[in-house]
Amino acid sequence: MIRYQPFEYLLEMNRILFLKQLDWIIGTLTTGALPKARRSTILLAHIKNILVIRPGGIGDAVLSIPAIIALKKRFPQTAIDILAEKRNSAIFTFCPNVSKILHYDKPSELFAAIRGDYDVVIDSEQWHRLSAVVARLTRAPMSIGYATNERKKLFTHPIPYSHDDYEINSFFNLIAPLTGPLSVDLDRPFLTVPAESMIKIRSLLQPLAKRSIVALFPGGSIAERRWGSARFHQVAQALEEHGYGVVVIGGREDRQAGEEISESLPGVISFCGQLSLVETAALLTEAALLITGDSGILHIGFGLGIKTLSLFGPGIEIKWAPRGPHHVVINKHLACSPCTKFGYTPKCKIDAACMKQITADEVCDKAITLLEG
Repeated sequence: MIRYQPFEYLLEMNRILFLKQLDWIIGTLTTGALPKARRSTILLAHIKNILVIRPGGIGDAVLSIPAIIALKKRFPQTAIDILAEKRNSAIFTFCPNVSKILHYDKPSELFAAIRGDYDVVIDSEQWHRLSAVVARLTRAPMSIGYATNERKKLFTHPIPYSHDDYEINSFFNLIAPLTGPLSVDLDRPFLTVPAESMIKIRSLLQPLAKRSIVALFPGGSIAERRWGSARFHQVAQALEEHGYGVVVIGGREDRQAGEEISESLPGVISFCGQLSLVETAALLTEAALLITGDSGILHIGFGLGIKTLSLFGPGIEIKWAPRGPHHVVINKHLACSPCTKFGYTPKCKIDAACMKQITADEVCDKAITLLEG
């Protein structure tokens, strides 16, 4: 993952907040000023260049990749470029179907995308408006995006969006005007880790070479989604006693949590702050199970085809939780949960009880069942 120092992490969070505020002010005004998009005649057989806009976090980027793979299968001779953000662009290196990665938050690359000769532009952002403005400014004959607010006027093909749809299906709905209806293949990994990144990881895992490995991710984009290092420490200790090797993964902002989880446990190694996002994915390919909250790392594990045990509270399980027999969710389903909508979680008035009511014992029991069942 991107390795931030604590101060750098704070700056990055402030930057994201600034972009959201900018979207609300500039995006709303610009959306209102631009004329409504009008459909132009374009034959599907003539589509040669597609731009997919994917700002935002890691999880959305991961879950958009099955749709990109489906696009490439439908249009094998077509170049598919991605316009992403610095914080999520590395995800698209796991998808060989991507021709070029441009950055939404680098002005020169943003303007290159706007000036690009694209036949189709697909804006996969669910709510904010600036990406829809970018899609409109490309003047592509065909533009597709979610009709969640006034942004819908900027697309030739506005698509309904529902919080009750699994997010991979939402992305498939987005490309349906090009591919027709699609369904999710839950049994097949859809992320490809570069082979060269495995060399370093196998060397780092040598101390655990004779053990089956469980990965723990204690981080989260907001405090309400974090389960707590003390509980993760209990789980790590129990798994070590069962003979498993445990690795803790995360960015530099998770380094203290990693130290607290691995403290006094020789069979537990913390790699928090030591690995890039690509190296973290490479490590996950060596794991038998990933235990995490609702996070981008959860979706990477799912995309790599490993078993996952996820802890949900504020997030919408029906939309974001991995599907299939190898993926288990623990969710207390409190009356106020889920409370996150379009990426925004209000400050919790009951100290994230939805997460704190999940016990270390039940996580251990579910983990052992997944590992040995």
